[in-house]
Amino acid sequence: MVKTKNLRLIVTAAVLAALTCVATMVVQIPMPLTKGYVNLGDVLVLTSAWILGSPWGIAAAGIGSAMADLLTGYAYYAPATLIIKALMAVAAFYIAKGFMNSSYMKSLVGKIIGGIVAEIIMVAGYYLYAVILYGDPIAAASSIFGNAIQGAVGLIVGVLLTVALEKAGTRKLLGYEK
Repeated sequence: MVKTKNLRLIVTAAVLAALTCVATMVVQIPMPLTKGYVNLGDVLVLTSAWILGSPWGIAAAGIGSAMADLLTGYAYYAPATLIIKALMAVAAFYIAKGFMNSSYMKSLVGKIIGGIVAEIIMVAGYYLYAVILYGDPIAAASSIFGNAIQGAVGLIVGVLLTVALEKAGTRKLLGYEK
């Protein structure tokens, strides 16, 4: 039988994966040279990592993002997205975790640093994947600016959303804190 805490984790991860998928699908700005798109999914990738941690937040981030690629006709990006978004969540979580149990400001700084590293992973990961996919580093470079903007928005909104959820007592509601 599944314990209540484990069931909460599984359900929360599934909901966050679905929200990540929807956030990725709702706003898609096409990038013609790389045949990809800029989106708002990084907000939920980071929030999943910081609210759920490892391994559930990582799974929610990667699976939700890859599902969006599959559902919107970008299946050729899905394998890279699964890996890139999971690596983003790993970096965001473990860097932020290093600042946990500190003051509120240090915890916030940990999220910001973790988010910056995660977004660098995203920009570099999609650049490398586009080079592999198309064999053209110049065309692949055209994705850097759009992905950097996506990353900046994802970081800012992700931090704000996570802070709001933490202030609302989400971690306690989910049974992570007493």
